[in-house]
Amino acid sequence: CRFMTFLEWEQNMGDFLIVSLAEDLHRYKQLAQRYQVGFEVNDFYDPRLLDDEQGRAAIIQQYKQVGIPAGSTMHGAFYDVSVFSYDAKIREISKLRMQQSMEIAGELAVKGVVFHTNCNPMLSNPVYDRQVVEGTCTYVGELLEQYPDTMIYMENMFDSDPEMLVKISERLAKYSNYGVCLDYAHAHLSDTPIEEWITALHPYIRHLHINDNDLRRDQHLAVGAGKIDWQQFRQYYDAYFSQCSVLIETTPVEQQLASLEFLSDLVIPCGSEAKTE
Repeated sequence: CRFMTFLEWEQNMGDFLIVSLAEDLHRYKQLAQRYQVGFEVNDFYDPRLLDDEQGRAAIIQQYKQVGIPAGSTMHGAFYDVSVFSYDAKIREISKLRMQQSMEIAGELAVKGVVFHTNCNPMLSNPVYDRQVVEGTCTYVGELLEQYPDTMIYMENMFDSDPEMLVKISERLAKYSNYGVCLDYAHAHLSDTPIEEWITALHPYIRHLHINDNDLRRDQHLAVGAGKIDWQQFRQYYDAYFSQCSVLIETTPVEQQLASLEFLSDLVIPCGSEAKTE
């Protein structure tokens, strides 16, 4: 494998992404234009905003006015979302939140939406595991059919190993708009070696989240500011992920800039500044 030239990278704008929030949208847009990266819109996973029709419409309009880079994605609702819950009322509100996320994604014309598995490894047993897989696959399958032009990425959150995502992916991989979002930092917080995550999931991975941590807590540090081995990530990127979109999942613009520069030093094609006329 080889790394892309800058010209090739320009032609694939959006393969690397930064978090965006409406409250500082112009600064995020400036950084995105400077480094030719896209957004992962992070405003609409907040249930308070999902319940605020006027506020939601105002932020959607703000994004439309400022503009969203090509190849951008969106983080969907995840707080307490459990479409596999034994409680019918929790399933109902969970489905509503995911449906709202997909509708907003359509309004913003982003290419995909990230949802969490949200399974609890402390509850894992054959009955619970079947409930998670069946409930997730049934409803996410409905969304994949309802929104065939929008990718849905399922992300590891509390997962202690890749087993649940593998089972879900085996059933949903028949949909061309399905993929796994591997949160590389979350995986490093589990007791499962990162090699096992990659080996099990790489056929399904279409999107990645990266940030750094101390290997104990989900700190969302700038890439290179913690203890994750990024030389190892470069090897995985080169072997498996060069066609995947990659979100630098840290919110402050200064940390995003530091991450882009660090990755550029690793010769991963996301840190070259756009040419000026």
